[in-house]
Amino acid sequence: MNLKGKTILVTGGGRGLGRAMTLAFARKGARLAIVGINESVIEDAVALCEEAGAEARSYRANVSDEAAVIDLFDRVAGDFQALDGLVNNAGITRDALLVKAKDGKIVKKMSLADWQAVINVDLRGVFLCGREAAAKMIEMGTHGVILNISSLGRAGNFGQTNYSAAKAGVAAMTVTWAKELARHGIRVGAIAPGFCETRLVTGMKPAALDRMKAAIPLGRLGRPEEIAHSALYVFENDYFTGRVLEVDGGIRV
Repeated sequence: MNLKGKTILVTGGGRGLGRAMTLAFARKGARLAIVGINESVIEDAVALCEEAGAEARSYRANVSDEAAVIDLFDRVAGDFQALDGLVNNAGITRDALLVKAKDGKIVKKMSLADWQAVINVDLRGVFLCGREAAAKMIEMGTHGVILNISSLGRAGNFGQTNYSAAKAGVAAMTVTWAKELARHGIRVGAIAPGFCETRLVTGMKPAALDRMKAAIPLGRLGRPEEIAHSALYVFENDYFTGRVLEVDGGIRV
């Protein structure tokens, strides 16, 4: 796909990996629909895209709300009269052990609320946005791209039962959608980032952060711009579909 003039919707596009991807698309001449729940954050991202010479608009929406997602895609398609791509990036974490015990006694359990909160955004939200993007692309006769953001954690990560389950589900949906949507000219891929320089990671305690870096063969965290580069690859390579691209510094081998 030649990105110049294409309309790309990015969920969670206001900060971190999402912002890096929106800027990468903007610099390629794409038009951006930037989605988030914090209006000031997504407006800042719009301003950065406009500085890069791109057309961009902000949309406030909760990706786990079906009615809100349907309305979101209707508005974006109406505003831009096009939808060529979706980046399913919005996500949250609520880390906790499945059960925490001391001296044979259960001290704490992962709450159902924390389980459901992550599933709602990281899995249900990806499903809803992917479904509506596919429907719009088919209706508009667009040969588009859906890019889902999975994670290294999909293989299982300590203290992340909810997140790992959601990201494994995202990887599975990616393969399923690629098979189902190829007949409509829609490609579907995913990126599974490792540990990157985001607020969540860099805000960790220094000792824990050092242990994390030491486990990465390349010896450092990934940069948001490196994940954005991978997103461009998925969009621009017309033979890429149905695969999860691992960008993790070699930590998962």
